[in-house]
Amino acid sequence: MPDTQPSPAACLPIPPPPSPVTGPPRPSRLSRALILGYATAGYGFFLAVLAYAVGFFIGFGVPKGIDQGTHLAWPLAVITDAALLLLFAVQHTVMARSWFKRRWTRLVPPPAERATFVLAASLVLALVFWLWRPVRGTVWDLPGPGAAVLLAVYGAGWAVALGSTFVISHSDLFGLRQALSYARGSACRPPAFTQRSLYRVVRHPLMTGFVIVFWAAPVMTVGHLLFAAAATGYILVGIAFEERDLRQQLGEAYRAYAARVPALIPRFRPASEGDQ
Repeated sequence: MPDTQPSPAACLPIPPPPSPVTGPPRPSRLSRALILGYATAGYGFFLAVLAYAVGFFIGFGVPKGIDQGTHLAWPLAVITDAALLLLFAVQHTVMARSWFKRRWTRLVPPPAERATFVLAASLVLALVFWLWRPVRGTVWDLPGPGAAVLLAVYGAGWAVALGSTFVISHSDLFGLRQALSYARGSACRPPAFTQRSLYRVVRHPLMTGFVIVFWAAPVMTVGHLLFAAAATGYILVGIAFEERDLRQQLGEAYRAYAARVPALIPRFRPASEGDQ
């Protein structure tokens, strides 16, 4: 999953080598326009995949939902789906690491690094939706009011996930701010570490929202359960990697924050004087 707190390595463009006579060369207008157009197009594709995802998990308004499509023998269906989820996990985990970003930006212009991550994630997720195979069997099927409640929870999960991206910087998270800063010729620095709004309740509200989305299903089939369980497990592993990076980058400030605020599940308690 995307980083949920700013990473200093994600937003600092690496300048080109200086010229001994004229100093650092300025990027051409064409290169700036191309990178901005690339980031914008990638963001547009991400929005399309995101809109499809909203319908995919509840099987509404999309050509193929999580419980629709060609049925295979259950062992083959499970292997296919597990391989797709593994591909998504590997892409996210590797491309989000600092060591990969340092090497990757030798090939990809640094201002386009985050946009490339977003585009790659969107392409892999689109592939998951396309090739996903339903697995027969129903775990639960809630009728009437129960289904309506879970659909409301499902919508709330999306609201939490999307809302959390705007608390820090939505444009930074999806690579737009980096490309826009480059196009303007200005320095791009990551947004400040924040503990406000949803981040006062949980450290990873984006992931909390996704967990709600995965599990708030009026009809939970075996295939949907496979996705929800595997994706939740990956979120827990991904958080462990991300927290390690954040502790290294932010030091004592993040360690104190982690000691006070839970990772995914809110800790409801009376507010102390220090919280006021």
